[in-house]
Amino acid sequence: MNSVVLLDYGSGNLHSAERALVRAGAQVEVTADHKAALAADGLVVPGVGAFAACMAGLREVRGERIIGQRLAGGRPVLGICVGMQILFDRGVEFGVETEGCGEWPGTVDKLDAPVLPHMGWNTVETPADSVLFAGMDAGTRFYFVHTYAARSWELPPSDHLAAAKLTWTEHGSRFLAAVENGALAATQFHPEKSGDAGAHLLSNWVKSL
Repeated sequence: MNSVVLLDYGSGNLHSAERALVRAGAQVEVTADHKAALAADGLVVPGVGAFAACMAGLREVRGERIIGQRLAGGRPVLGICVGMQILFDRGVEFGVETEGCGEWPGTVDKLDAPVLPHMGWNTVETPADSVLFAGMDAGTRFYFVHTYAARSWELPPSDHLAAAKLTWTEHGSRFLAAVENGALAATQFHPEKSGDAGAHLLSNWVKSL
């Protein structure tokens, strides 16, 4: 059974995510302990609320270092919701810019949509070779609740990140619903709240560890 640490840094639906990961076949520990987080087969970074608050909580437990050290060794990390957003260079909320983890270039900002937050079920456009979405129908829906997102992925063709597998969806305008980039993957939606579809996705990720 693959081991997963659910990073506890004061943000995220930890109990729901823990149950979902156990259902997906993982042995789960909820902790901010560095040794445990580095040793586990997989690390999940949850997140709800504001970008700045999540980054502050992450830095308090040196979570950005844990993420960086794992990725330097090719060790899998999965971000969820704001746990995806903080992987980018920066977030802008209410005119305030906050530095993110910088694992992916780009800015997380407010969706351009008539109704916010974006709350409810939505389909996604997945790449054909996706690991996370393997075995799922094209019309599969996932549960979103957010106001901010990464709305672009603009990289030069020579950049190694250009080979990342991108999943898009739309609410007012297009935004990234998920990214798969080597050992680092993330979803803007909540797989732990997405029923059988979310369980399938988490199972795919756990099996890939």
